[in-house]
Amino acid sequence: MSTEPVTASAEEKQPAGEATAIHEGDEDEKLQDARKQIEFYFADSNLPFDKFMWSLHTANAEHWVPIKTVSSFKRMREYASKGHDWIVKALRTSEELEVDEAGENARRRTEVQPPKGQFERSVYAKGFGDETSDLQKKLEKFFDQYGETNAVRMRRIDGNKQFKGSVFVEFAEMKSAEAFLNADPKPSWDGKELLIMSKEAYCDMKIKEKGLTGKTAEMRKDNIASRKGFNAFQEMQNEKKGKGQKGKDKPNPEVWLEFMGSKIRVQEEDGGSVKSEDVPYIKGATMKFTGCGGDANFTEMKTPLRERFARVPYIQFSKGDDFGLVGFDKPLTEDEIDYVKTNLKTVNSNEVQWSIPEEEEERQFQIDRANFAARSVLSRSQEKGGSSRGGRGGGRGGRGRGGRGGRGGGRGGGRGGGRSGEKSQPAAVSEEQSGEKRKRAIEPDGGPDTGIRGQAVPTIAPSKKAKTDAA
Repeated sequence: MSTEPVTASAEEKQPAGEATAIHEGDEDEKLQDARKQIEFYFADSNLPFDKFMWSLHTANAEHWVPIKTVSSFKRMREYASKGHDWIVKALRTSEELEVDEAGENARRRTEVQPPKGQFERSVYAKGFGDETSDLQKKLEKFFDQYGETNAVRMRRIDGNKQFKGSVFVEFAEMKSAEAFLNADPKPSWDGKELLIMSKEAYCDMKIKEKGLTGKTAEMRKDNIASRKGFNAFQEMQNEKKGKGQKGKDKPNPEVWLEFMGSKIRVQEEDGGSVKSEDVPYIKGATMKFTGCGGDANFTEMKTPLRERFARVPYIQFSKGDDFGLVGFDKPLTEDEIDYVKTNLKTVNSNEVQWSIPEEEEERQFQIDRANFAARSVLSRSQEKGGSSRGGRGGGRGGRGRGGRGGRGGGRGGGRGGGRSGEKSQPAAVSEEQSGEKRKRAIEPDGGPDTGIRGQAVPTIAPSKKAKTDAA
């Protein structure tokens, strides 16, 4: 037994009352952060420009959105681990959102409004260096010192998505934008002064650099000033003008999911899910790795597995965890288990231990896996816009929700190709066809689309407010 003196930790040295106060202060701050993150997803500055969130918001006439679905977003991982009741507790303090009596769903207290003055309240800032895993959160706290922000959007290079070292920031009020631009001393990052200007000044600078004039200059400015991607207000305007999707009055066939040999009906009311009792339990189709050190590279993991398995395995991992799960499309043989252990000895440069998970863990993993695929399938079916079958190869791109997402990270949706004009029929899409770029806590498999039905973008329905427990 060691005879070295044991030094008390800083927390142990503190008086009991003081330590408790610090702990409660940290807990209150986390509750506030979680609430703000979810409020961002529902905000005017994000909701009508985020196709997945909009599909959840318009899935029912009352505009209730499942809290568990929102909790699965990338920026919510650190809070989701605290449990559903903890997140509900955070939401019940919100003045912008309300929670239903059962604590299962949340919605806005007010109708969605087209944001006004976004361009004028936005600024450009450059000089933030290389991207780190916690940069988005640091940026938000940095700009919040000048006033409340609606969004902090990290700018990325088209193609490889590399961070440019610059951001566009939309402040909630004009005076906050002015406070940032007129700050003395000028804002700095890591001791270095930032290049800052209004978004309008940035547009003018780029137009001058390119030597643009007249209509070309105006179009360039509009392009920079406007939000790219999905716009619910524009979709509704196009529909009113008769430019909506053709065949929107045709009845939509049901959406089905082919999952590990079974055909499962996708429930559309909550943005895409399956009934747990419909998901078959396939014993021995999952392997668990432990000891990765909090990170994992899906591409590196899949490379050796592709050589042995016809279907690319499905990987579930949350950053920061020391373990993850790998799902296959059938029960593994002893030879296949040995192959995985032999050819994938390290993850994140750390030697890992492989095991077969307990039945309860594997069963829940397969249910989560099916639910994730159902959300992706339903979202893609809505993007197809009237095509009753998706053509092979028409995949879906990835809510950048910083990735699915973060507050201000933005979520960008790709477009899938397909054949149209075929007879409408119930569609089935395999779970492995979810698309590798879907951003959630799960890294899905890629594959061709087969038989996805389309659906027009939902419009705003008047909210019939029900009585809720706002306590």
